[in-house]
Amino acid sequence: MSQFTRRCLAVAAGALIAVAFAPRPVLADDALTVISGSQPTAFFEVIGDVAEAAGFYKAEHLAVNIQYAGSPNIAAQLVASGKGDVCSIALEPIIAGYEKGLKLTSFFARDPHYEYALGVPYDSPIKTLADFKGTIIGEYSVASPAEISVNSMLTGAGLKKSDYTFIPIGNGAQAITALNSRKVAGAAFPYVELALYESNAGQKYRFFYHPILKDIGDVGYATAPATIAAKGDLLKRFSRANAKAAILIRVNPQLAAKYFLQAAGLKVTDETLKNQTNLLELAYDQLPGFDPSSSTIGAMSERGMGILTKFLADAGFTQTVVPVSAVVTTQFIAYANDFDHKAFIAEAKKMH
Repeated sequence: MSQFTRRCLAVAAGALIAVAFAPRPVLADDALTVISGSQPTAFFEVIGDVAEAAGFYKAEHLAVNIQYAGSPNIAAQLVASGKGDVCSIALEPIIAGYEKGLKLTSFFARDPHYEYALGVPYDSPIKTLADFKGTIIGEYSVASPAEISVNSMLTGAGLKKSDYTFIPIGNGAQAITALNSRKVAGAAFPYVELALYESNAGQKYRFFYHPILKDIGDVGYATAPATIAAKGDLLKRFSRANAKAAILIRVNPQLAAKYFLQAAGLKVTDETLKNQTNLLELAYDQLPGFDPSSSTIGAMSERGMGILTKFLADAGFTQTVVPVSAVVTTQFIAYANDFDHKAFIAEAKKMH
């Protein structure tokens, strides 16, 4: 071996050693695009808002881009076609879309309870479900998914579909006016929408819940099977950031309310902060961190989902019973909760 060759090998070896011991460059955060089927001001968006504002996504080396489709069906279609990574929607569009080739799987629950309830003004003469005979019931829009559970509830009370009528009343001030003027006897709405009216508009309602579905969560984050295969590690970290956000909302609602208002583009005033904090405290059991010490925050009950998919098939929402394994997975839940909950609860309480 020539002296020149020896010299080249020595230089190369030195370069390799220098590379081996040089500090590793800071890696860019992995990107995830989340498409919400609702608007920035929707109640459940508080989880993503808190995860972002509190730095939980950043701590998991994630760059999360949240977009708003304004429609659950559009959000589902965008993610199923690969134009987004995660959709933030209720499960009904996923279950209904399965038979049409739309393949999505929900992996993190944002609500441990069924989304819809039937509410009436607290001073209403309606005391039982049977009292809805001959009445008009308000809903968000024509043929809302709320009709499925309400029809079942009223059938169980001995009523026929011809005994009552659904009409769309929108939401917000329009819906409140329809209820207060007795244009409608009650509203088949997401529970948190009516809770919002109680918190921010001084309303008070009596609620009827479906006896079978009430403890089955049907709102969450979902993704395509191909994304689970390609970006499973990112989804694990995304889930853990949201589990921490859920805890912070539960133990520090005022800070969570501030984050939510800022992210939603709403003005933070003493009044808006008070109202949003009241709402989070009023509806805390509608969010996954209602038990902050739980090791299964974000888990969707596979047993409960089996009940829901059969219920929807029996109601004619789907032609067949959609397989639970096709629409729900719990594979990221252990990782999502793999942190010291007790220590984090103490830390979250001190955040400001």
